[in-house]
Amino acid sequence: MNLSLVSIQVGRPRQYDGDSAKPWSSGIDKRQVEGPIFVSRTNLVGDQQADLIHHGGPDKAVLAYAYEHYAVWNAELPDKNFAPGGFGENLTIRGLDESTCHIGDIVRIGECLLQISQPRQPCWKLSGRWNMPDLAMLVQKNGRSGWYYRVLEEGTIQPGDVIELVEHKSELTVAWASRVMYAKPRSAEDDLMLANCPALSASWRETLKNRSLGKEASSEKRLFGQ
Repeated sequence: MNLSLVSIQVGRPRQYDGDSAKPWSSGIDKRQVEGPIFVSRTNLVGDQQADLIHHGGPDKAVLAYAYEHYAVWNAELPDKNFAPGGFGENLTIRGLDESTCHIGDIVRIGECLLQISQPRQPCWKLSGRWNMPDLAMLVQKNGRSGWYYRVLEEGTIQPGDVIELVEHKSELTVAWASRVMYAKPRSAEDDLMLANCPALSASWRETLKNRSLGKEASSEKRLFGQ
């Protein structure tokens, strides 16, 4: 199957009320745009994140999601009517998913050269976006999370662009990396293998380093906002 860019989404932070005690802000509600769109080292033109601690930055400049996942989600949750951009991704891609792409893979889309840096870690704001409290946990469990690219070469992209695999850096799939991060019990051997992958994002390296020292933060706040 040819790999291609189905759609491009961008969004700016907006306020949500939801069921929480106080309003919260997020740029997760992305809307489709026509190309060409310029992609910089840190984001797409017109795209912003509200939480710059956990989102954005060079290692997480572009979030991608598998187009094929939407048919599965809509079969499982037909009342939600999920569509490209629904999981907060910038790029909806045909022909790739977490089991077929690898940490460090380099692809060319339009003028851009992008490298996979880490799986996406779902958070409670995705759940809030869809008013479905367990959605982030469900994404973590089923692995349909998406993945992040860092930008090696800036440039423009547009829907319909063919995606070319330029360099295959490792055999560590995005799906495997997610399983390692969330595994219970932990595997020190797998942790070390993942941490030693040169293309892995700095934040995941730090998490794995802290884990090796017995310091591991709870995932409850990320998944449920508490």
